[in-house]
Amino acid sequence: MTPLSWLPRGAHRSRGFLVCGGVRSPCRDDPRAGDAVAAGSAGGGDEAQGGHISVEARINERIRAPEVRLVGPKGEQIGIVSISDALKLAQEADLDLVEVAPTARPPVAKLMDYGKFKYESAVKARESRKNQTQTIVKEIKLRPKIDPHDYGTKKGHVERFLRAGDKVKVTIMFRGREQSRPELGFRLLQRLASDVEELGFVESQPKQDGRNMIMVIGPHRKKSETKAHTAGQARSVPSPRAAAAAAREPAESRTAADGAAVPGPA
Repeated sequence: MTPLSWLPRGAHRSRGFLVCGGVRSPCRDDPRAGDAVAAGSAGGGDEAQGGHISVEARINERIRAPEVRLVGPKGEQIGIVSISDALKLAQEADLDLVEVAPTARPPVAKLMDYGKFKYESAVKARESRKNQTQTIVKEIKLRPKIDPHDYGTKKGHVERFLRAGDKVKVTIMFRGREQSRPELGFRLLQRLASDVEELGFVESQPKQDGRNMIMVIGPHRKKSETKAHTAGQARSVPSPRAAAAAAREPAESRTAADGAAVPGPA
């Protein structure tokens, strides 16, 4: 047994393990340590592996149920069969037996090509992530008595955000005696909303939030539509190589074409 003076500070023994800082490790000199390690390895080693639980579906011989509700490769219901018969059918069809509903009684298993199924699932997940558009809320802060030049600059930022398909959160910050004049901030927000009404609309009306007044402006066009429109414009613009090739066209060919287009005197 390890003397207590050798143990780290805060460590204690628990059923053949040395517990220190929430981490359990087997005590090599404890006679119960070998039994604990053996039991952990026999039980699947979840504790030794950090409690990792696999989320992969069980296939073929890994299915532990004695019988399953079998579904054919085209979705047809075959019925409840023993696991040995299901594996035999899968082997004859050169397919895998995949447990698709392990919590059912009996579990539901389907005959499929598991490798092809995983590949198609990964492709669909990648396509869905590609088509997803993340909604971003930009924030612009103003003062009730903002300078006209600063107001123009802030308005330009709001217009740029709306053109990109992002929402804009406009915050009016009140200080000192300005808090007694909320109508100044309300009029400023109304002015900004009317100035950018071609690009966005007021999604959330102005409301007081402590010392601030907040309004949210949403774009008329979604971000995905904005990207598609920008990509279409980029394709319609001729490439520099095509423009250079058109510039190198012989002048005489253009002259001949012009002469052929103009009729001569009668």
